[in-house]
Amino acid sequence: MDIRPLRTEADYLAALAEISPMFDSEPEPGTPEGDRFEVMVTLIEAYERQHYPVAPPDPIEAIKFRMEQAGMSVADLKPYIGPPNRVYEVLSRRRGLSLAMIRRLHDGLGISADALIAPVRGGESRPPIA
Repeated sequence: MDIRPLRTEADYLAALAEISPMFDSEPEPGTPEGDRFEVMVTLIEAYERQHYPVAPPDPIEAIKFRMEQAGMSVADLKPYIGPPNRVYEVLSRRRGLSLAMIRRLHDGLGISADALIAPVRGGESRPPIA
């Protein structure tokens, strides 16, 4: 098995071209082809993590996405954020998330803490209300 680190964009593109056809019919794990596929995927993922990092989503967009996924309304956020007027202030970016809100949203709705503590895009720069 001749496998080398992916150091350049050309190495990365060549690795993608090599394994792309294998996604339609993945090789059996434990076979030489399956082992090569597994190692190449790991190398590609490492290269992508280093060269194409994915920023966490905007906190407000993460909350709205979770609401949409679960079919939730503003009233459903009351246990996590507070009364409806506060929920509207948070969703309209007029009020920041407090640490307590972040904890409740993370624990109760499973929203990533990394997403919730990320800077709010397009919002105001006031710090969260404690």
